[in-house]
Amino acid sequence: MKNKKTIALVAHDNRKKDLIEWVAWNWKELTDHDLVCTGTTGKLVQEAMHTKTEEHGVIAPKITRLKSGPLGGDQQLGAMISEGKIDLLIFFWDPMQPQPHDVDVKALMRISTLYNIPMAANRATADFIISSKLFHHEYNPIIKDYSEYIKRTVNL
Repeated sequence: MKNKKTIALVAHDNRKKDLIEWVAWNWKELTDHDLVCTGTTGKLVQEAMHTKTEEHGVIAPKITRLKSGPLGGDQQLGAMISEGKIDLLIFFWDPMQPQPHDVDVKALMRISTLYNIPMAANRATADFIISSKLFHHEYNPIIKDYSEYIKRTVNL
């Protein structure tokens, strides 16, 4: 993980406002990094970052917008994580509202854990991540080697 990170920002509908407030509060920290967002969240993040950076005369970060989560954005993001293109995930999910794509959400959390990238599911964890001294420094997470596990399960 380099100093300049690629950060995925995702939020369910009932949590988009929370994520945008978090982005607006932390815009200075996020400006030095590339952002990847799903669907509508990406549009809202772009607007929030543009407003903050424009009023302070700073260049906005690169923001890549994927498809909406239910339309494949979660899967696109999962693929990017498995390819080593995402360094951390901020995913404000709604624990009170069942989602039609819950399996995709679970898969995204699973792949984040599998590839050992930092993942925040709520604002408190996101605050801890962004305020960590590791946030702006190089960091090499240890990736578990699952090859023996795969060999055992294939040979069953």
